Order: sequence, then structure tokens, then C-alpha cells
Amino acid sequence: QAQLVESGGGLVQAGGSLRLSCAASGRTFRTYAMGWFRQAPGKEREFVAVISSSGSTLYADSVKGRFTIARDNAKNTLYLQMNSLKPEDTAVYYCAAPSDSRSYLPTRESTYDYWGQGTQVTVSS
Repeated sequence: QAQLVESGGGLVQAGGSLRLSCAASGRTFRTYAMGWFRQAPGKEREFVAVISSSGSTLYADSVKGRFTIARDNAKNTLYLQMNSLKPEDTAVYYCAAPSDSRSYLPTRESTYDYWGQGTQVTVSS
């Protein structure tokens, strides 16, 4: 049974940084794209970033230039480095993976089959 577990969330002041981690177990995801999504209070879950199995990346416009997605296939771990955080980045952040290895840089939530439990990120002004 594949499992994704996020960590690294917390409370940070605006302008600060956090690094989220997502540890995968139960299967290897090195040949699969992996992504980050977030859900703010009262809003729908939205795409944040995705990385392909080969390391190509794609970001939502709202985080481009501030967030960096990376992966360590040897550790079966996904990361999200978040810099210059803003109060509007406050959300529960989820990592996810599709079950189809042919998905290159999926951005649609419906493409993803495996989800972590989420980690809270709160940015104070």
C-alpha cells in the first residue's frame, strides 16, 4: 500500500521560508511525476507545483520564482522549498502522485491517485 507523508509545515512570518518534505513508502515513485497542491480555508484545493520523473518542473503563477520543487529518488522523497512567503500562502499543503507513470507534468487534481494527509502552513503578516 503506497503511502505519502508530508512534514515541515508550521508558522512563519511573511517573508520567511519553510521546506516541506513528502516521504513515500510502499512503492517507489522515481518513475512517476509528483506534485504539490494546497487548500486554503474556504477554498478549493489548487495546484502548486509538479516535477516529472526526469526533473522537469512546472509551477503555478502564484508561486513561480518563490517556490522550488525537488525530489530525491534515492530517498523516495519529494520537497517543496518555499521562500518569500506571503499570508496568502497559508493553506494545508498536500503531496500527491499519479498511478500512471506516463503522466509527464500533470496539474489537474483528478490525475493524482495517491495523496498525503497534508501539512499546515501558516504565514503571519
